[in-house]
Amino acid sequence: MDAKDMRSSDILLETGTNELELLEFDINGNLYGINIAKVREIMRPAELVPIPHSAPEIEGVFMPRDRLITIIDLHKVMRREKDEDERGMFIICEFNEMDIGFHVTKVHGIQRISWTDIEKPPQLSQTYEQSIATGVAKIGDKIILILDFEKIVADLNKGTTLDYTGSEELAAGDLSDKKLVVAEDSQFLNKLIINSLNDIGFTNIHSFPDGKEAWDYISQFSDYEGDVTEKIAAIITDIEMPQMDGHHLTKLVKSDENLSKIPVFLFSSLINEQMYKKGLTVGADAQFSKPQIGQLMEKLVEILGR
Repeated sequence: MDAKDMRSSDILLETGTNELELLEFDINGNLYGINIAKVREIMRPAELVPIPHSAPEIEGVFMPRDRLITIIDLHKVMRREKDEDERGMFIICEFNEMDIGFHVTKVHGIQRISWTDIEKPPQLSQTYEQSIATGVAKIGDKIILILDFEKIVADLNKGTTLDYTGSEELAAGDLSDKKLVVAEDSQFLNKLIINSLNDIGFTNIHSFPDGKEAWDYISQFSDYEGDVTEKIAAIITDIEMPQMDGHHLTKLVKSDENLSKIPVFLFSSLINEQMYKKGLTVGADAQFSKPQIGQLMEKLVEILGR
């Protein structure tokens, strides 16, 4: 079943409205969600070829339509028992320039909601599943946990985190006076991004776990009478975030006469041809797929290190 066929409408979400379509699924009765923008296809399980010496959560690989896809068993990832009589479903995804599938128990359909309906996971007494969640959505009487799929994949394959190509020998000037804003809901990736910025000389960084908190900070400089880039030299933002997504954040920044002077870089696992066009629509100055942090660093130094 093609993911597009599951939509109630073929009309794509208007860019910058702070909405998303969430694919709801369950793992042994527990509800979870994934942004439909990451999903390419939902299908019945196929015969898999095991990968020797791989993590137990990796079921194997198969090749539908000449594309090699790795399947991760979310039952094992989430430490949930799997009913051996239940074949389940494969959710085939494309993000971070990878083709990867997730084995789940059932797929229930698509929920169209606002990012404001998604809260950050509670920090106190976190369970394992909360530690790999980026948000909690309450839809009617249902609680849906939105998982950090990038972290799940990275934990199973350390080589799939970030690509630093291009940043190893950056010759930048003194960047310590350049003030950056980073909006990234994944604690795992937020730390990696900040460490990468520190490595090339950026030390004045304000980091936020969602677009709304970032906007609350950025918007205070709307009436600044001097050069606003002295207050914020550049903004790096994810697209998927609770409360406010990166497209809406970018649209707000670029719709403000003063703040629009600040370069905005989208850094997301969702960057593909369609999402790139959406980024252009809201005024993003540059866009990078999440593995390509080296290219992002190069662009920052090119613009701010002059």
